[in-house]
Amino acid sequence: MSDTHLAEPSGPKPKKVLCRTNIMLYGTLIIVSMYYLLPLYVMVVTSLKGMPEIRMGNIFAPPMEITYQPWVKAWSQACTGINCDGLSRGFWNSVRILIPSCVLSIVIASVNGYALARWRFKGSELFFGILIIGAFIPYQTMLYPLVIILRELKLMGSIWGLVLVHTVFGMPILTLLFRNYFASIPEDLHKAARVDGAGFWTIYFKIMVPMSLPIFVVALILQVTGIWNDFLFGVIYTKPDTYPMTVQLNNIVNSVQGIKEYNVNMAATLLTGAVPLILYFVSGKLFVRGIAAGAVKG
Repeated sequence: MSDTHLAEPSGPKPKKVLCRTNIMLYGTLIIVSMYYLLPLYVMVVTSLKGMPEIRMGNIFAPPMEITYQPWVKAWSQACTGINCDGLSRGFWNSVRILIPSCVLSIVIASVNGYALARWRFKGSELFFGILIIGAFIPYQTMLYPLVIILRELKLMGSIWGLVLVHTVFGMPILTLLFRNYFASIPEDLHKAARVDGAGFWTIYFKIMVPMSLPIFVVALILQVTGIWNDFLFGVIYTKPDTYPMTVQLNNIVNSVQGIKEYNVNMAATLLTGAVPLILYFVSGKLFVRGIAAGAVKG
């Protein structure tokens, strides 16, 4: 009999699918997932019920008769102060705040990170250290000084004043992420481009940007989430006509006039959180790749 027939199988022994470790692991994940998804489930089913059914008291029961009227009212009819146009006005205000804030902060931070990673200048480390300190300063300490600055710039109460605030506060953490990600790109590419005569902007646009899609997605998700969900800056630096969606949501939920319509409140909350939630679902894999590369290298 040949040696090949006597040889023992090599490689690790296959693990059983229903082993004790897998049961504990997936069981724990399922329990934790249910814990976090239960409030979302309650919000969804409540938003699809009429008020008579809600008053029956069983918040976990699915709707006996589905109605979309709470969603319609939350979007276009709910009262926020003297205005009764729902969240629609706040939604478009948030869009007008979000787009320029994201574009400005991401573009400026990416150039800063690129310069700090590949074009070191005298005092760059000090500059980077000061910038990072800014990421740990509590927002509350800057509220009043920013009020004075925006007042002097004639931007207090305007959308562009809030855009400026979000751009400035997003700069430290985004610069850190971009710097670390660009530092992880092989330096030989940068040196080869320099030898071929490429300058600062040529290398940035033709080498760095095309190789950095994951970290741009991370920056986009962080900014969209932070800016869209912001309440504090929105209520301080804007006025009723330019309130973002979160401020209007607060006015709807905490209204003391009329009947408390829990289905409308739940629908309004879901509408407000839809944009960052959809963005996470669409770009989740790129977010994980980018945050891992931008957080541990550099």
